[in-house]
Amino acid sequence: MDKRFPIGKLSFSDDYTSVQLKSWIKEIELLPSLIRTEISKCSAEDLNTAYRDGGWTVQQVVEHVLDSHLNAITRLKLALSENEPTIRPYHQEKWVQLESKFKTPIELTLSQLEDCHAKLVLIYRSLDKDDWKKAYVNPESGKFSLAKSAALYAWHGNHHLAHIRLVTKNL
Repeated sequence: MDKRFPIGKLSFSDDYTSVQLKSWIKEIELLPSLIRTEISKCSAEDLNTAYRDGGWTVQQVVEHVLDSHLNAITRLKLALSENEPTIRPYHQEKWVQLESKFKTPIELTLSQLEDCHAKLVLIYRSLDKDDWKKAYVNPESGKFSLAKSAALYAWHGNHHLAHIRLVTKNL
């Protein structure tokens, strides 16, 4: 197994169904509780354990998911209020390193992740058929319809949950 991509890479087709949309939203909704449950058995040492050599620690993975999904809210609002806006990428590695400087308690990150996902779910569940086709452009990775963004953020959460489980599976 490639520990960088323990669940494989994102797979998306423009021929998605309403069942898939509902499934992606449900995965986004459940992620914070799955992460909370998974790390509930972690000691401080476990939280500071990387899932692979050169990889992020469990704490950094959780902080990264929050950073990414907070950015998702802004990206969705931009796509809903502008015509295919180009979003501004951010330096994920530098942001993760900042959290070490901030010494953010894991509980604060988990609480914010829960709130963030509640907001994401509200936004996604409010969308109509035409809204799902609206898009933003990431200059690093191309155009994302809101449907593709739902698939992306569901996959992204599960991808990093699998990273966490690489550490917690033996606890």
